[in-house]
Amino acid sequence: MKIFFLLLSFASLATSRITEYIPILNDTDYLREDLLQTTILPNTFTWANQNETNYLTKNLNQHIPSYCGSCWAHGSISALSDRIKIMRKAQYPDINLSIQFLLNCQFGGSCMGGDHLAAYKSIKDYGQIPFEDCMNYQSCSKDSKEEACAKKSDFTCEPINICRTCNTFSSHGGKCVPINYYPNATISSFGSVKGAENMKSEILKNGPIACGINANEIDDYHGGILDVPKAKKLINHIISIVGWGYDPIIDKQYWIIRNSWGSYWGEMGFMKLVLGENQLGIEKTCAWAIPGTWTDFNIPCNEDGSNCTD
Repeated sequence: MKIFFLLLSFASLATSRITEYIPILNDTDYLREDLLQTTILPNTFTWANQNETNYLTKNLNQHIPSYCGSCWAHGSISALSDRIKIMRKAQYPDINLSIQFLLNCQFGGSCMGGDHLAAYKSIKDYGQIPFEDCMNYQSCSKDSKEEACAKKSDFTCEPINICRTCNTFSSHGGKCVPINYYPNATISSFGSVKGAENMKSEILKNGPIACGINANEIDDYHGGILDVPKAKKLINHIISIVGWGYDPIIDKQYWIIRNSWGSYWGEMGFMKLVLGENQLGIEKTCAWAIPGTWTDFNIPCNEDGSNCTD
C-alpha cells in the first residue's frame, strides 16, 4: 500500500502544472493612475464584435510543435496585436507579432515561464518587435529541455534569430541569412492595471489586456460560465481578456477570456469567468501596452534577402 501511494505521488508530481508566470517586475510600480471613469461602462462589451467588426487577431497555441511555457508571451502579444488592429480600424491584413523573437532574446522570460509586464518593457526598451512572418513560433528557447529544441544555436538573440529567410534547399547549396530591415511594431507606453472596474475601463478605452489566472481550475473547462469563488487565487498562467458579458440567469457579469491552448480547448479557445470577485486571481495581475508605430510599407527585400543583410 505504501508503494502504491508513493507511486501515485510521483505520478501527480510528474503531471502537475508548472508555474509559467514568473514575476520579474513589481507590477505596483507600473499601475495606471489615470483610469478615472468619465463614462458609464456598458453591461456587455467585446472587441470580437463592435458594429459587426472583429478586432481580435488569430487564436494561438503555445504547446506546439513541442511543450513550451510561454503563456506570458502569448497573452501579452495577442493583446498587443489586437490593439494594433483596433488602431488600424481592422484594416487587412492583420499584423501578428513574433513571439519566438521574445523567446530567442528571453525578453520577459522563456519556455520555462515569464512575465507579461516584463515582455512589454523589453519590447519598449529594445525599440521594436518583428512581425510573426519574420520569425515563426517554434515553441523553444535556449533553456528548453524538449527534444525538439536540441539545436540551441537557433534560439539565441542573434540577428539571424530575430528575422531570417532561407534561399533554397540545403542540398542545392541553400543557406539562411538574417534580414536586417524588417516590418516591425513599437510600444509607446505600458503599465499594469488591477480591479474589475479599472480593467473594464482600460479594455473599453484601448483594447484587450493580459492577465494572470489560476490555470489549475481551467485545464478541463468545456464551456459555460465558470463560477468558482472558493478556488485558489494563485497565478500560474497568463491569458488575455477581450471583453465582458452578462448572464441574466445567474445575474452576474463575466470576463471573456482568450487562452493560448488552441481552438480545440474551451469554447473555440475562449472561456467565461465570473467578473468582480477576483475569481482565480484574474483581477490582480494585468498588463497593457499602447502601440506606437507599425510598418505599413516595407523596405523591399530580395527573395533571398541579399539586399537586406547589411
